[in-house]
Amino acid sequence: MGRPRTPLLDRERITTVALELVDERGDFSVPAIARRLGVQTASVYHHVDGRDGIVELLRERVCSAIDGGSLDREPWDEAMGAWARSYRAAFAAHPRAIPMLTTSPVRAPKVLVQYEKAVGRLLDAGFPLADVMPVIIAMENLVLGSALDMAAPEKMWELADETATPRLARALGAIDESRTDAAFELALAGYLEHCRRRLAAVVD
Repeated sequence: MGRPRTPLLDRERITTVALELVDERGDFSVPAIARRLGVQTASVYHHVDGRDGIVELLRERVCSAIDGGSLDREPWDEAMGAWARSYRAAFAAHPRAIPMLTTSPVRAPKVLVQYEKAVGRLLDAGFPLADVMPVIIAMENLVLGSALDMAAPEKMWELADETATPRLARALGAIDESRTDAAFELALAGYLEHCRRRLAAVVD
């Protein structure tokens, strides 16, 4: 038999199946990827650098949906706000990948390039070098928490007896379907305002 014109296995297919498994189960295994692709486990290892390599492929795939061009906007705070919204949308599409990607070191070159751009943007705005990564990490904490919130049940508070918590019941009754977006924009506005003040203190 001749070789198939379309390869049965490549990094793109492995990444796609791994992400499907993560979306379904919250994790993946190399044998599970092999079974779904109909190949031997050893064949998968010929294309990737073990489990860690697949995690970085997943990171690249998820982060490919982030609009890196948003960092070119002016002024810097508008750029960071736009980047945060795009970042949130990318991870909200795959919330079960968040624990995996946030507990392993970032090694994917394409992702590191985007961080390089963000660092440069903040330095050019005038932030001290020591402040740059805390500003980025704080934004990520905000974004990833909100991305998880977007995947939460519509009703996160179930009141068996509203008379026991009447103010909570009224507060819950006052929110609408956009509660997650409203909460994110509130937190993002506070974050950006704090960063503006921090930068102003440096400039002054």
